Amino acid sequence: MENPIQEILEKQVLKVVKVVEEKLDNEISALDRLDLDDIEVMRERRLQHMKKMAEKRNRWISLGHGEYSEIPSEKDFFAIVKDSDRVVCHLYCENWPCKRTLDVVLEVAKMSNPQSRKNEQETLSNKG
Repeated sequence: MENPIQEILEKQVLKVVKVVEEKLDNEISALDRLDLDDIEVMRERRLQHMKKMAEKRNRWISLGHGEYSEIPSEKDFFAIVKDSDRVVCHLYCENWPCKRTLDVVLEVAKMSNPQSRKNEQETLSNKG
């Protein structure tokens, strides 16, 4: 005799598999019904989306996104933050032991996340 918990689990997994299979079958049949005009519309939408994303990426780059830089003053900090939707800011003290580790992490992150601008600023309490 099998474990009753295992039987219940198998039944639930089977139900989930059937639902997923049904969804996939519906998607396949919908794709089979597409004609050339439908495919052209989908292609055009995708092309427009890609153009929009390229424009965003160019704007991000023009604002300094994808870079990791130090901000020299508070005035510059507020100007940068105001112009960007997403900013990663590393506030630090020069004698903080983990500063270099975080610098390395943010340096790597700048390459993989151009939509966010990475900056660092020395905290006021550390500026003598």
